[in-house]
Amino acid sequence: MATQKRRRRRWPVYIAAGFLASATLSTGLEHAVGAETENAARTPVPTAPVSTSPAPAAAVPTPPVPPTPQVTAPVSASPVPTSPAPAGSATAGTVVPSAPPVPLAPQPAFGAYLDYGSNGVALMAGFSQWLGGTELRVGHTYLPGDRWSNIEGAPGFLDYWAAWRREKADRMFVLNVPMLERNEERLSDAEVRSLLRRGAAGEFDVHFRRLAERLIALRVPDTVLVLGWEMNGTTYTHRCGPDPQAWKAYWNRIVTAMRAVPGQKFRFDFTPSRGLDAVPWTECYPGDDTVDIIGMDTYDQPQGLSFDGQVTEPYGLQKHVDFAKEHGKPISFPEWGLFRNGDNAEYMRRMLAWIDQHKPLYHTLTDYCPHGVWQCRQNPKAAEVYRAALFGRTEPGTGPLPLPQPTSEPLPTPVPQPPSAPLFRSECSSLNLGDWVEQLFGGRLCVRFDWWPRNR
Repeated sequence: MATQKRRRRRWPVYIAAGFLASATLSTGLEHAVGAETENAARTPVPTAPVSTSPAPAAAVPTPPVPPTPQVTAPVSASPVPTSPAPAGSATAGTVVPSAPPVPLAPQPAFGAYLDYGSNGVALMAGFSQWLGGTELRVGHTYLPGDRWSNIEGAPGFLDYWAAWRREKADRMFVLNVPMLERNEERLSDAEVRSLLRRGAAGEFDVHFRRLAERLIALRVPDTVLVLGWEMNGTTYTHRCGPDPQAWKAYWNRIVTAMRAVPGQKFRFDFTPSRGLDAVPWTECYPGDDTVDIIGMDTYDQPQGLSFDGQVTEPYGLQKHVDFAKEHGKPISFPEWGLFRNGDNAEYMRRMLAWIDQHKPLYHTLTDYCPHGVWQCRQNPKAAEVYRAALFGRTEPGTGPLPLPQPTSEPLPTPVPQPPSAPLFRSECSSLNLGDWVEQLFGGRLCVRFDWWPRNR
């Protein structure tokens, strides 16, 4: 403005009005350009696709001006034609709008199993910080399968998880639910067969109705329930192999009983382990009416098997995707991680690519040794791959921010408490003193009876 004033003194008065009008128009343009530049400088990185086409300027018939604060466009003596130019032609002063950005595909919700109790909730903030602020949208835990009162959801156990879920509408709570008590006590096939048939007859319906009522009372009626997971193996009492028909009938009774509770919005996830295992998992599938999601627990095993082998093996990753598509169900990976092949960066890279390609509803890494990448310090190469792929994600569906360059900096050490010890240990005997005593002491008391010979 000062320069314009000095020029005005040198000119005759009779043209002052004309120059003032020109200066006003030029200043208005310069101010508009400066405002656009300032706004562009202050605008954060967009979290959603933003059009890059210039806005039409109806008031000033001039070509769009690049946002350079020190350069102003000259005012044209004649108006700019408003009719569109012929296709394929380009005229001086015409800016061709750039094509709008291609929207990024929605990213699957993800999280990690960090611990089964309240400490699992506390650890989520540290895991998120390690990922550059990426929010974990999935919280994942397991109900203890030692006895029915815990399968029903013991008082206090689910409260922390429910509170976390209620904090944000887009979060997902995933809960693994055993189908039978004494779930890891290695019962014989004959005993398992008898229990499955009793369950199919409705004897255990009441326990699952109580679980449904508890979840609804905690205001998490949309919980994803991974019921009877890895049923095709031999680890759990709720396995399918001893009597597949009874197992399927029992699953259907559980789902029917829980869906009958008013207010529920549960989704039931049928999740075998990858591969053949003890029985083909397709023989355990209970039917489309009682299954909402078809999941798969998959670890980097057995030793020496490549990722391509994990895809193509019988009842492997490809069969999982194809089977879910045939039945019109989304897929999930409630458990996945490293295992028999150690710190395998190639497995981590390929599994993340598989997830990106097939878009499961959710996936949760098992983050303890030997499977994990944050709490487990023995997998630094795979940890670097995982961290780079998921680092800095912001809103759901926006995809990752630009990946950071690999550095030699050590990975941050988790600060919260280490995962809790298992509820029971083989060298001691648990005492059943009632629910109120267990709530008081934080679990069932375990007493060693071998102290005498160990101290002699």
